[in-house]
Amino acid sequence: MANEFRNRTLTGVGTSAATLYATPDGKTSIVLELDLANTTSDVVEASVELLDYSVHPSTGWRYIVKNAPVPAGGTLQVVAGQKIVLEERSGGTGDAVRITSSAATSLDVVSAVLEDVNP
Repeated sequence: MANEFRNRTLTGVGTSAATLYATPDGKTSIVLELDLANTTSDVVEASVELLDYSVHPSTGWRYIVKNAPVPAGGTLQVVAGQKIVLEERSGGTGDAVRITSSAATSLDVVSAVLEDVNP
């Protein structure tokens, strides 16, 4: 299968965790870029977590960044230059990325993902 580049976006992320990306069945993906934009006039704190399904489906969440300040009207590049590998899913579950903010409807998220990188 061919590699496919995908954009994944979220708008109005708030205090409840929002899933940005979950690896589709039978695919392995690489997060190439992950940017957070603060759409408010106050500083907010952002957290980005990775679910490493191989650790455990419910307790495998690990922080990529935790409570990082994002200036009012500013951005935070969470992934830029490095890569995050998300392993293929099995039986409808697998690795995923989610985002949370310290304030309601305060973050927009843009991400670039290379999907289906299986040999």
